[in-house]
Amino acid sequence: MSALSLAEAVRRQPYPNFQKWWKLGSHFVGFMAEAIVAEWRTAQPTGDLRRVAGFVEEYAGLVYGRDVRPSLVDDFAARRNLGNFYSGEFDALSYAFYRDAFEGLAQAETEFLKEARRDFTRRVGRRFFQQVHSHLALNLPAQLTNADDFSRLQKSIAQTGDFLVREGYLRDHFAFRFDVAASRGGQSISQRVADFLPVLSGGVAYALYEMGYPIILPSAVYLYQTIGEAQHHSSRTIEELFARCGCTASETDDFDPTGYPSELVVELWEIRRVSQQAE
Repeated sequence: MSALSLAEAVRRQPYPNFQKWWKLGSHFVGFMAEAIVAEWRTAQPTGDLRRVAGFVEEYAGLVYGRDVRPSLVDDFAARRNLGNFYSGEFDALSYAFYRDAFEGLAQAETEFLKEARRDFTRRVGRRFFQQVHSHLALNLPAQLTNADDFSRLQKSIAQTGDFLVREGYLRDHFAFRFDVAASRGGQSISQRVADFLPVLSGGVAYALYEMGYPIILPSAVYLYQTIGEAQHHSSRTIEELFARCGCTASETDDFDPTGYPSELVVELWEIRRVSQQAE
């Protein structure tokens, strides 16, 4: 895949359904600001917020045809005015910080750049989930071995999804399903909820993650098309949730956000126990 410029990516795939912004919850903005900015400073030790602000301004102009308030980047970095952030503003901020971090990693890492960028997204997700975990007082199992463990996992995922919808990251829909009917690479995948634990005990289990209007869909697509890696904020959050239950879990490697409609982005997930992953 040859990289596009941001302007060309926006021209090819505009997002009219995201032009009307909605307000975000202060908890989401604060938790995400702490996670993104801390990891950005690690990836870009000499990082300059003015450069990030330039990316924000460019992005908001191209994608939304809007100017952003001059204090937006500084407010986000300092976690100020957390109750006054909107969907398009966060989309622009996410794009700008990730673009700058990804470009910084390219200067420091060449041989394993793709993994370095993916690891950056994981570290942000880990930091964000830590705060969500405390805020929601999630009752996670340490491992997935029986029906009670699975029930606690499902409840924790549902609570996390409710938080993401309530706080505005997803405008109207969250579902994480363990009943799966899908195909991948010519392989048919069929799994009932009751099959999940038995399948997990012997190998790879599956799930479907459904998102309605994730606020970073535009920037995720544009980062994917211009750089080759997207943020996957909520996916990396749920990945960390599974990690605390003794599992590796993520969307399949061939996932491409480009072709999905705004109202329903769907990821096919593979889930393994950590002990199986190490074998």
